[in-house]
Formats: sequence, C-alpha cells, structure tokens
Amino acid sequence: MLMYASLFLAGLSVFLVMSLMFIEEDEYKAQEKLETGAGTDKESLAQHGIILKYSRPFFRRYVTPIVSSFKNKKKIREKYKRKIATAGLTDVLTPEDFFSFKLFLIVGFPILFMAIRTFLEETWPLNYIFIVSILGFFYPDIWIRSKVQQRQQEVMRNMPFAVDMLALSVEAGLDFIAAMSKVNDKAKPSALTKEFSLLMKEIKIGASRAEALRNMAWRVDLIQISSFCATLIAADSVGASIGPILKALSTEIRQKRSSDVEKAGATAATKILFPMLFLIVPAVFLIVGAPLALEAMVGGK
Repeated sequence: MLMYASLFLAGLSVFLVMSLMFIEEDEYKAQEKLETGAGTDKESLAQHGIILKYSRPFFRRYVTPIVSSFKNKKKIREKYKRKIATAGLTDVLTPEDFFSFKLFLIVGFPILFMAIRTFLEETWPLNYIFIVSILGFFYPDIWIRSKVQQRQQEVMRNMPFAVDMLALSVEAGLDFIAAMSKVNDKAKPSALTKEFSLLMKEIKIGASRAEALRNMAWRVDLIQISSFCATLIAADSVGASIGPILKALSTEIRQKRSSDVEKAGATAATKILFPMLFLIVPAVFLIVGAPLALEAMVGGK
C-alpha cells in the first residue's frame, strides 16, 4: 500500500508540475507574440550580437521571473535603466532582463567553454571554468558599454546635418514638430532620427516640449545633446526664435567635431608608439643584427 501510495503521489506531483509548466509556457508564448514587432524578433536581435540572440529566449523564460521577484529589483532598475536607454535597447531588454543576462552567462559561458573543449578535443584545464564564469558575468557590461559608445558616436555624426535642417525648416515657417518631422524624412535612418521620433511621440501624447527634450538628453547622455536640449528649453521658455539659436548650435557642434578629429589625429602617433616598440623595432634589430652575428660566428671559427 505504501509503495502504491508513493507512486500515486509522485505521479500526481509530476502531473501538477507539468501542468504548471505548460500553463506558464502558454503565458510566455502569448507575451512573446505581443512583443513581436517591437524590436524583439530574431532579425533585429541578430544586430545586437549572436550571444544575445541565442541567450535571450532562455534567460527571459527562466531567469527573468526569478529576478523580478527580488526585493532589491528597484535598485536593479535604477542601475541599468539609463544604460539600456542610452544604448537604444529599450525595446529589447528591461533592467531585469539585463541582470538576468548577466546571471545566465555565469552558467552559459562555462557550458560553451566545455562544448568547444569537447568539440576541438582539447585538454584545456578545467580550472578555467571559474575564470570563464566571471567573464560571463561581466561580459554584458562590456557589451552594453560598447553599444553606448557606438550609438553616441552615431548621434554626433548626424547632429550637424540635423541641426542645419532644423534651422532651415524653422526659418522657412515650420513649427518645431513639423521641422523635426522634415528632418526625419530627409535624413538617413540613424540613432538621432530615432530619438527625434521618440521626442515627437512624447509631445503628441501630451508631454511638454521641455519635458520631452529633457528625456531625450537623459537617454542620449552626451554633453552636446544636453546643451542642445537646454538651449531649446531656455529659448522656448522666453519665447525667443529658435532659428538663429539652431544655426549657432550647428556651428558649435561642427567646431566640436573638428576639434575631436584633430585630437584623435594628434593622439594617433602616441598610440602607434607601443606597437612599433614591441613589434617593428625588434624585427629591424633582427634584420640588421642577424648578418652581423653570423659574420662574427663565422669569423670566430
């Protein structure tokens, strides 16, 4: 009787667990269908890296619900919310997703390490697993930092043309929203045009121009964009014409960009010094010194 009772209870527990899993799976699939088209399909995920593309279904399904139940999830949101917005990944990841990504790679990277080790039939020490786990935890921070830098550079490349177009459109008689819409129509799709689109959407749904500009400055997190938004907010508050102000901003941004290029060119000589010392100079010494050494050896004999 005890054996049959234990088998019945074990079967009942398995049935209940599987039922809950299927119910959660249906809810998860329904949520994924709702998010499709918002920058979370496989093609758009592939633009953000192969690791995110293949990791996201797993950590969103199994790790994010656990992270969302943490008591300190508010601190997680505050820590990663701006980084995700600045990287342009708001439609792809939430702060809870990003922290889940970090936790998942603690296990994911060692599994990948073992798979590569087995496939290549290598004898890499298993002690590396600990180092690989640490790398997995910090990899998302390195990855999102590079995404932020790329996006900020893209914004700065397109900023002079966009400000010029805004100034011309405003002086031609268009209002601020219509001028931004004209810029989005004429300019190539970029991170800046996406920010302008978000700004226009916020204004259309009821946000003030000043509030929308502050949100844009918060998302981009660049001194030049913050100055641009602050100047427009100040001009709007006193009712001044923004056409001449936009022209002055365009000139300032172009000068800043030129000075950055000159600075990068000036530091290029310093950056190439170390590769030259460790790679080129030894090769020159080898080419010059080898014949002398051979001649000395032959002469000595």
